[in-house]
Amino acid sequence: MTIRLFKAALYLLLFIPCTVFAQRDSIIIPLWKNGAPGFENRRNEPEKGDKYISNVNNPTITVYMPPKDKANGAAILICPGGGHRILVFNAEGTEPAQMLTRQGFVVAVLKYRLARDTNSPYKLQVHARQDAERAMRMVRSNAAKWNFDPNRLGIMGFSAGGEVVDWVAFEKGDGDPKAADPIEQASFKPNFAILVYPGPLGVPDVIPADAPPAFLVVADDDECCSPPVIKLLQKYREAGVSVEAHIFSKGNHAFNMGLRSKLQTFKNWPGRLTDWFVDNDYFKNPIPAVKKQ
Repeated sequence: MTIRLFKAALYLLLFIPCTVFAQRDSIIIPLWKNGAPGFENRRNEPEKGDKYISNVNNPTITVYMPPKDKANGAAILICPGGGHRILVFNAEGTEPAQMLTRQGFVVAVLKYRLARDTNSPYKLQVHARQDAERAMRMVRSNAAKWNFDPNRLGIMGFSAGGEVVDWVAFEKGDGDPKAADPIEQASFKPNFAILVYPGPLGVPDVIPADAPPAFLVVADDDECCSPPVIKLLQKYREAGVSVEAHIFSKGNHAFNMGLRSKLQTFKNWPGRLTDWFVDNDYFKNPIPAVKKQ
């Protein structure tokens, strides 16, 4: 097989959406059995929308398992964006989950509460953060059941979901060993972070020395979200923590997984993420390198 054909086959395998990725392939788990603390009476209120979801009152994770022969022993929690008004659940949740499960990751997509939704009772930096912390604890507490290493759990966020990542990634995240709820005994600290055009909220003034290694991607002409990426890059370098950043010249905001973009850089940006996974040993069984002819 020529190098060109090999690359084409690899691209089709990893990045072109599967035609079948139905609800039956996933399981939805509420973060709290009786509803979110303090808002239990809202847990039965229905969500609105499908591809774009609002009115989230009973936060959940939707869990996708990789094929058994592809499992790499790692997991990722995805936080879709949407400006804290909606969740772009298809393009920034389901589609990245498709790619990542094909690469062997256990994937959980978070539906978090939206502070800017119409008549929302929720607060920025409080309830979405609480949901993300709980989701990370829940995923990690299921490591044995879902067959991944609890020390290989990452978090990925798009736009406002990147702000959610920032709110949890730089905290200690320790679990409470005395908690009656076993989920609360688990840490919410991610082992790596992926931020895709993250919003400005939550970027710390100082990156702690125990911050998770990070992968950052954004377009330079994204007025909202290129400054946070540049700031994160600078702060990571000051802290001496591993970071990789890709700043593309144009494309603005919300290019998602690049599937609908006309720009070649965005069609191929998931490949840079795969390279990062391989180079940093996030695969237990890495994708084989292209052999020189």
